[in-house]
Amino acid sequence: MTTDGYRPTDGGLIEARSIDYVPHAERHGKVWHQGPFWFTENFVLPTMVVGFIGPSMGLSVWYSVLAATLGACFGTFFMAFHANQGPRMGLPQMIQSRAQFGSRGSIIPFAATVFVYIGFLVFDTILATQGIGLWADAKLFWYPVLIALSIVIAVIGHDLLHVIQRWLTYLLVVVFAILTVVAIVHFASAQTVAEAGGAAAGWTTAGFLVQFSVAAGYNISYAVYVSDYTRYLPADVSAPKLIASVYAGAATSAVWLMSLGALLASYIPEADPVESIRQVGDLLFPGFGTVAVLVSVLALISIMGVNAYGAMLTGASAIDGFREIQPTRRMRIVGLVIVGVIALVVALLIPEQYLGSFNGFVLLMLYFLIPWTAVNLTDFYFVRHGEYAITEIVKPNGIYGRWAWRGVLAYIVGFVAMIPFFSISIFVGPVAKMLGGADFSFVVGLLVSGGLYLLLSRGMDTAEERRAIEESWVQLEGGHRGPR
Repeated sequence: MTTDGYRPTDGGLIEARSIDYVPHAERHGKVWHQGPFWFTENFVLPTMVVGFIGPSMGLSVWYSVLAATLGACFGTFFMAFHANQGPRMGLPQMIQSRAQFGSRGSIIPFAATVFVYIGFLVFDTILATQGIGLWADAKLFWYPVLIALSIVIAVIGHDLLHVIQRWLTYLLVVVFAILTVVAIVHFASAQTVAEAGGAAAGWTTAGFLVQFSVAAGYNISYAVYVSDYTRYLPADVSAPKLIASVYAGAATSAVWLMSLGALLASYIPEADPVESIRQVGDLLFPGFGTVAVLVSVLALISIMGVNAYGAMLTGASAIDGFREIQPTRRMRIVGLVIVGVIALVVALLIPEQYLGSFNGFVLLMLYFLIPWTAVNLTDFYFVRHGEYAITEIVKPNGIYGRWAWRGVLAYIVGFVAMIPFFSISIFVGPVAKMLGGADFSFVVGLLVSGGLYLLLSRGMDTAEERRAIEESWVQLEGGHRGPR
């Protein structure tokens, strides 16, 4: 991508920008908007499925809630700190990685990120179709319709996604507040417990650790999304307020839905996310369960648009490292159509019993993203302190190079160090076996990759970069750098 991509917005309905820099003159939005955006982003049925894990391993409902809460709050901490990168750099999340890994060295985290986006897009499509479920072969009709709708939303772009997410927050809070109260009141009665045969009422160390680790990994995985939706904010927004807003939104919805999932899975045998919501909602009055499910479907369609948007941005960043592209509207639309087609094919081919593979998917994506987030955050906050030559980042052959050895080495070493802690169906590492299947590889990856990158960056010559930073701001903003 060349600097020819830096063009003023023309005020059209369809977003003009993609992986290029957002000038200060085009910045808009408010910090508080991030709260509802990330609340709705995380308030989807796959989040609730994470809460099923503890009860499925014999952990009591309240221990499951505690584990999910601690895990989600821990994971969101790392995710939220990426929020500050968007307004400071004016770039989407993943293309920023070129400063740490190089334009081609970043291909591994790029590929893993596209995998994450496509995976969630597929899971959301399946769940949304189950929620609609009007006839037996619904997927042959609804998969293409839902994916096409999400692609249209993503084509219009950033501002529409923010508006939809913000207004859906109010609807979700009202409907699910009622649903949650109904569930707590109903399942708290002695009669219901007796009828259900008793909820899981025990402590299992393995169950607690696994529930904690998957909840943490699930929210850490949102790190790849964050700057995509903060990059249009004014460059001088308060970093603490921005980080706090993102954290509050993402953590609150995760804790709420995971806890609700733990409650439902503790009392409903072989709980299914869609049918569980419908069953509990109908306890209030017949039909309310269907209303709750359809509201969930609306949220899923919105998130499908978010996932398609992110897959397009990351895929374009990856391709640009090998063959320069122009970030035009046409490129955005073509990229989004390709994402939609891939998601549709995968959704049609995936087995019906997808939930068995969901937890493995969450952990698998975590393995590839943890070393990236560790290196990326360490570089931004402790090495370069938010100072980058933006025009050089978007050049495939800029001063950050095609292969930045420090970031690549830290990533590889961190990933290898995580292997003994892996715990998925195809492989359980020796340390994970000792912990009863709990996967704490994310802790190792964060410490090893982040620590090694910080060590390797000591004494790094930044003279050329400092000159490039000054030249970059002259080219982008006439010398006005924004906050430092």
